Amino acid sequence: MSNSRRGLLAAGLAAAVVGSMGVVWTLNANAEETPEAPAPAVAAPADAAPAVAAPVDSTSAGAAVPDTMATDDEGDPVPTPPKLLPWGERPSKLKRARAGVSSAAVAAAGADAAPADASGSLEPTPEYAPKGRNSRTGILRKATTTVVPPAPPLAGAVAAGGNVYFHYAVGTQTGDTDGSWANLSIAKPELDHDDFHTLTEIAMQSADGRQIVEVGWTVDRTVNGDDDPHLFVYYWKDRQPSCYNACGFEMYSKTVKPGDTLPTGSQKRFGIQHSGGVWWIAYDSEWIGYFPDKLWNGTYTRAGLTQWFGEVAASSAAPCTDMGNGYPATNDAAGRIGSISMTNGPEPRAAVRATSEYYSVLSLSDRTFRFGGRGAC
Repeated sequence: MSNSRRGLLAAGLAAAVVGSMGVVWTLNANAEETPEAPAPAVAAPADAAPAVAAPVDSTSAGAAVPDTMATDDEGDPVPTPPKLLPWGERPSKLKRARAGVSSAAVAAAGADAAPADASGSLEPTPEYAPKGRNSRTGILRKATTTVVPPAPPLAGAVAAGGNVYFHYAVGTQTGDTDGSWANLSIAKPELDHDDFHTLTEIAMQSADGRQIVEVGWTVDRTVNGDDDPHLFVYYWKDRQPSCYNACGFEMYSKTVKPGDTLPTGSQKRFGIQHSGGVWWIAYDSEWIGYFPDKLWNGTYTRAGLTQWFGEVAASSAAPCTDMGNGYPATNDAAGRIGSISMTNGPEPRAAVRATSEYYSVLSLSDRTFRFGGRGAC
């Protein structure tokens, strides 16, 4: 049994599964979702690093499938990823640290990730916990959940009707695109024992914000069973949540999977790109896996809104959890999202904003910004 699964069971979480989408937290009738005003463009000097334009992939969802092409468990053809990663490099095998080590040990080993447990399995484990979202049409500020954060040492009991308050520091850009990538600084922010998670991510969304693909890192004791940063993926269909790391996600990498431990104090490339009828997920030097178009009945194949952000899910409107690495955006050492690039899309011009008085964001250029804070405590 994995550490993350033990953490889930320790929380006493009861999951109800609907089709391919697990649902363990719900928006109540009074959930606070407020419309967003369009953020003004931020005037800033151009980044020194040039944007990398990924080549247009020749693979198409409607291409004929050779008789020798591999198929998955449902008989669908297994897609082939683009030859180059979103940042224009050829894939190479990630360096993996020993299974079960801490994020600090992963960093000390100079590795890119480590299996969260010693099972050797590359099958992602579905994990159910709150997840926020924000778009041009609305910000999910508050929801209810049956999940209780398992305070160390992972002890807790289910309490119905618990509130979740979401706080964001975000960069946003509109425009049709096949995907995006960015450098995300990875840290080990302090997660208060009463709160749910603190994370950093990239989100590719439909223009109306209803369909979303996400990748990033998260500190979440319910999902991962510890206080370290872990790789995560997620998707939404018609604004309905799914689950972390599985629920339709298909593996491609033989090295690393969602849920693995990442090196704290480092900066890594994360990316999402639509190609060949799927949304591919890239981390550092490998394609990790993909979300197939069939999850959206083939209707979501190109993004109209891209966001890069920090998110805190708290049990209070005034959280005591760090975002980013805990430093406010005005500090030179604060967490950053940098070298933002679009794949077959517009020139990057991220407009930044914070939705909470307890966290901050500061634009350094059209493609880089700092963000974070220590919350209200």
